[in-house]
Amino acid sequence: MSQSTVQRVFGIQVLANLLQHKAHTIRAMWLDSEADNPRLRELAGLAEKTGIRVQSAHAAALTKLTRGGFHQGVAADIQPDNVFDQQQLDSLLAELPEQATILLLDGVQDPHNLGACLRSAEAAGVRLVMIPKDRAADLTPVARRAASGAAELLPVCRVTNVARAIRSCQQHGFWTVGTSDTAAQMFYNASFKDKILLVVGSEGEGMRRLTMDSCDQLLALPMAGRLASLNVSVATGICLFEIQRQRLLTE
Repeated sequence: MSQSTVQRVFGIQVLANLLQHKAHTIRAMWLDSEADNPRLRELAGLAEKTGIRVQSAHAAALTKLTRGGFHQGVAADIQPDNVFDQQQLDSLLAELPEQATILLLDGVQDPHNLGACLRSAEAAGVRLVMIPKDRAADLTPVARRAASGAAELLPVCRVTNVARAIRSCQQHGFWTVGTSDTAAQMFYNASFKDKILLVVGSEGEGMRRLTMDSCDQLLALPMAGRLASLNVSVATGICLFEIQRQRLLTE
C-alpha cells in the first residue's frame, strides 16, 4: 500500500492531469469563481464528468490555501496512491518488467529540479523513481507543479538508505549506472539493453561517495563547451532519453 497523507496541489496543468488520470485521488477541489479563463472552465467540466464537486473560491482565498503559491486559479487536496517507502521497494521491483528503467535522485535539493526530473522521467518511460527521505527535496506543492502532473503518475519511493536501495535493485537484476563528470567512459558509448537503474547526484556535490561506490558503472556526458557541468534536470533528461533511444532501436 502507498502512503496516504493528504497533500495540497495547485496549478492548471497539475489538476488537468489529475482529473484525466488520477481523479480518484482528489479529496477536495477549489476553483476561482471570478476568473475568466477557458482552461479553468475546462477543468470544471472535467471535474463534473468525474463526479468531483468543485468549491468556488476567490483568488485571495486560493492564495491563502496555497500559501502564496502560483495557483492559476485552482487548487486541490489529494490523497496520493503512488508514494511508497523503502519497506515496499522489493515488492515494487518484483512487479517491474524486463528492460525497465528506474531513476534514483541522490540528494537533489531544489524542488524545481526534482519536479523537472520527474517530468522527464515520466516522458521517458521510467517505471519507478527513488528519492532519499532525508536531506533532499520532497514532493512539495512546488515540486509537484514543476513536474506538471508527473509526480501524480509515477511511482515514487522514499528511501532511508540509498546504498541498500541500490543493492535491492541489483538483486532484482538492475544494472546500476551512475553519472559522474570524472568518469572515463562517455554515456553515449554504453549499452542499455537490460534493466537499468540510473543514479544522478545532487546539484552541487554530485553523488555521495557511498552511492558512487555502489554503482556498477560510472558514465559522463561529453561536454563540448567551456562549462564543466549541466543542470541536474537537463542531464537527467539527456541520460534517460539516450536509454530510451537505444531500446527503441532494438525493438
